[in-house]
Amino acid sequence: MNRRASKAAGGAAQPAQNSTTNATLHGVVIAAHGRHYLVAPDDGGVPLQCFPRGKKSEVAVGDRVDYQSTSADQGVIVAIGERHNLLYRSDQYKSKLFAANLDQLLIVLATEPHFSEDLLGRALVAAEANGLKPIILLNKIDLEAVLPLARQRLERYRELGYTVLEVSEKKQPEEARAILMAHLGGHQTILLGQSGMGKSTLVNLLIPDAEAATREISTALNSGRHTTTFTRLYKLPGGNDAGALIDSPGFQEFGLYHLTEGTLERAFPEFRPLLAHCRFYNCHHLHEPGCAVLEAVEDGRIAEVRHALYAQLVHEISQVVR
Repeated sequence: MNRRASKAAGGAAQPAQNSTTNATLHGVVIAAHGRHYLVAPDDGGVPLQCFPRGKKSEVAVGDRVDYQSTSADQGVIVAIGERHNLLYRSDQYKSKLFAANLDQLLIVLATEPHFSEDLLGRALVAAEANGLKPIILLNKIDLEAVLPLARQRLERYRELGYTVLEVSEKKQPEEARAILMAHLGGHQTILLGQSGMGKSTLVNLLIPDAEAATREISTALNSGRHTTTFTRLYKLPGGNDAGALIDSPGFQEFGLYHLTEGTLERAFPEFRPLLAHCRFYNCHHLHEPGCAVLEAVEDGRIAEVRHALYAQLVHEISQVVR
């Protein structure tokens, strides 16, 4: 970080005493990398690099913020607006916020390579826990030899009521764009997907200048090279009400250690109708007698793989280092 940025981050830099630098301005955080944030001004001006006041950073992509200019292309974030929700990644040692004010979570899968059902399940839990609409996207449906297996693996999620879309982004891009925009237009959607599933192709399909925008963001965040290691927000074409996509790396690190056990049990839609019917009010749904959830697993109403994911997540949250 250069000297000017360092002073802004630590609060030591004193803005010049004029109306421009003292004025409180408003914008949206469109990218984040470490303590570097890119804020798009509400007035449509050029995005500028901003730093939070103090050492602790609690800013996420999608946040509405108040900021003050410290130079022509830098500023300091002085306040964060009220959030509708806030999405975290976490492990047993710490939690990291990374996106705010979302409507939907789009999970990008493919017929090939083989997608992780564990990661799919975690993403669905995250969506349920944060009040987001989850959408599952199956890409590469032109690979007909492996399509039946992929559809079979997703059937249980269709039966649970989740929306499953099917596209071929490369073979039928116009049809894919139409299907996606019908579900994404007007919404703030975060994308999650393993490497090779087609997430980057999707972004480029919907955002024609996405690659150029990514390079500009990378430069503005002082990352020094073209990189995809930062979370960033892209406005969908069509004006201010067209919606936005938030693309975030690190799907494999999408831990849920910050959730409580009560939040977890309600994040499984097939569990919810049964929770009031367990013998014990504080049932953990793991080994207890008279557990309605375990009975449903036993008779096949709840898939064993879904209960196994729940049990794993309960175990993980018990390992959090306080």
